[in-house]
Amino acid sequence: MLKIIYMNIILQRLGFLALVFVAPMQWSGLSFAQTIDNATELYQSSLASTCANCHGTDGKGVINGGIPLINHLNSEQMLKELKGYKSGTREGTIMPQLMRGYSDTQLEILSQQLSKKE
Repeated sequence: MLKIIYMNIILQRLGFLALVFVAPMQWSGLSFAQTIDNATELYQSSLASTCANCHGTDGKGVINGGIPLINHLNSEQMLKELKGYKSGTREGTIMPQLMRGYSDTQLEILSQQLSKKE
């Protein structure tokens, strides 16, 4: 009986969290999926969004935080850096490990999505 009560409490809390955090996105212009028209664009944007965890959505990262600023690189420079991490010719802490998980095509997409737009 106690188990059922605890499960009900947990489900109520999860429902509340969904209401507070997910529901407003559905009604606002902030819902990212609303701005993307096709699956290719969604795929490309989702690849680049993983980089925002460290570098920020604007590519500025954390100033004096040891994370390179990337918002000034054009697509060619960005691709060269990413491939350097992947091949091991450019040193880093986490980036070489992360880049080895991407194909060359995915690195090209990342460089296009994240680079400074000319």
